[in-house]
Amino acid sequence: MLITLTTDFGQKDSFVGIMKGVIAGINPQAHIIDISHGIPPQDILAGALTLRHAVRYFPRGSIHVAVIDPGVGSARRPLLIEWDGNYFIGPDNGVLSLAGENVEPTHIVHLSNPAYHLKRTGTTFHGRDIFAPAAAHLSVGVSPMALGEALGNFVKLALPEVARQDRSIEGEIVYIDSFGNLFTNIREHDLTGLPRNKLDIVVRSVTIRGLSQNYASAGVGEFLAVINSWDMLEIAAYKDNAQKRIGAKIGDRVEIALAI
Repeated sequence: MLITLTTDFGQKDSFVGIMKGVIAGINPQAHIIDISHGIPPQDILAGALTLRHAVRYFPRGSIHVAVIDPGVGSARRPLLIEWDGNYFIGPDNGVLSLAGENVEPTHIVHLSNPAYHLKRTGTTFHGRDIFAPAAAHLSVGVSPMALGEALGNFVKLALPEVARQDRSIEGEIVYIDSFGNLFTNIREHDLTGLPRNKLDIVVRSVTIRGLSQNYASAGVGEFLAVINSWDMLEIAAYKDNAQKRIGAKIGDRVEIALAI
């Protein structure tokens, strides 16, 4: 069975390798794929968005482990959620919550059975001690319900809402990728009925006229706006870094209005 990993551990330390070692010790035949280990440290929303937009490309029955866990060792619960035949393992802090795309979960399990934890279980690395063992045991056929107690709820993240009026839309930056491209919460469907070549898109002091088909539609260093692979409005600078050029940050307002 296929297991994916999404973390904020980066590549410098041994944390990712240790998780893979734990999985291999339980199931040497497990196929492990790294979605990303470059989530900004402790950025739960970035992890949730990354997971949501990746899982659709994996086969049904995959096990997705997400460890962006600033509350590790606290009262927050370690979870397994089953949605539509896929399994999601991680902390109950919202990082798993966007992956279900509004589908009701089949199971929500508190990973509380110590028989399926690493011995001894610590308080600072549940990726090693709880999440990796749970994924590995699940991959060899252990029932989800054997891993702990059934729950009726889990922590859910909510993206900021887009405000739309007749001639304008207001959203905000929710994610910044490694190229410095600015992802907004404005989806393609939010632009329905608006003439895409006659929009002014404003972030901080920068105004962009209209949507482009691709990055190369602009000149080198020029700003542009596209609907990206996540189906979100993205602001970029061709062969440059929009975040650095604009000084943008998560939560900055983005306004769209019909050009005069």
